[in-house]
Amino acid sequence: MTYQEILEQARTCIGKYCKACPVCNGRACKNQIPGPGAKGVGDTAIRNYDKWQEIRINMDTLCDNKPVNTELELFGQTFRYPFFAGPVGAVNLHYGEIYNDESYNDILVSACAEAGIAAFTGDGVNPAVMEGATAAIRKAGGKGVPTVKPWNAETVNEKMALVREAGAFAVAMDVDAAGLPFLKNMTPPAGRKSVEELREVVKAAGVPFIVKGIMTVKGAQKAMEAGAAAIVVSNHGGRVLDQCPATAEVLEEIVKAVDGKMKVLVDGGIRSGVDVFKALALGADGVLICRPFVTALYGGAEDGVKAYIEKIGAELEDTMAMCGAASLGEITRDMVR
Repeated sequence: MTYQEILEQARTCIGKYCKACPVCNGRACKNQIPGPGAKGVGDTAIRNYDKWQEIRINMDTLCDNKPVNTELELFGQTFRYPFFAGPVGAVNLHYGEIYNDESYNDILVSACAEAGIAAFTGDGVNPAVMEGATAAIRKAGGKGVPTVKPWNAETVNEKMALVREAGAFAVAMDVDAAGLPFLKNMTPPAGRKSVEELREVVKAAGVPFIVKGIMTVKGAQKAMEAGAAAIVVSNHGGRVLDQCPATAEVLEEIVKAVDGKMKVLVDGGIRSGVDVFKALALGADGVLICRPFVTALYGGAEDGVKAYIEKIGAELEDTMAMCGAASLGEITRDMVR
């Protein structure tokens, strides 16, 4: 199944908001909510994509012609590639009714695990969403990262129990989801977290804890203070606040501030294996890609997800070979400009 075929099939069932564009750059959906768009005019999602395109690759083929190894080790797990499927929620609302969150996560988790990577799963106001996601991760031998919304302490503890039962190798909280319009005035309540509150969540997790939604050095330092094992440099795909910088603009300064004390992942507008390479060259340990995985799944279910993983992986491998990096550890800052 080619990626073009996946896109064509996705357009028949993905609903009226997402256009299954050849490149998911935020321009067609902009401020459409419901849909993959954003609050305000949607300029942050567009900026996310554009800023990665401004970074260029330094080609260098005067190097040993060695096989390229794209494997990533993270929290005791070895993955075939250094990218993950990002979490998405309310797929039937935003992308079309052919799937709901439970069926979407069930396909995504298993397909990613079989292809050698892992999926971050979404959360929702319906408890069945997390129950289904953690059940899928349990079936995949723990190869998945449940992503919990920033609910109140009681609700978070209930969800952490499900995470432990699933045997997930890590858990995340997308703290930037506090800005999602559909989470306001909901029961259970969700919202911003103080360092002290986040520290209690980290303690309750029992597995490496990832804070998703960090966009400043100060935010990274707070996550570190709370005991997080990793952060995701993310502005929630540009969906929650206009006029944010792109993740590509803040990644390097956050990596320098963290100084190896936490793992640093990044998302937001990363749309190719070349973009993955750029993120690693700027210091990220790994990458999350979200919305294109939705298109891949709607366009081809499990086969679509696997085809998309192979596409991004092949692009990354080719870029590494053409820049003289035989392993992820050999990707250096001077390989991009």
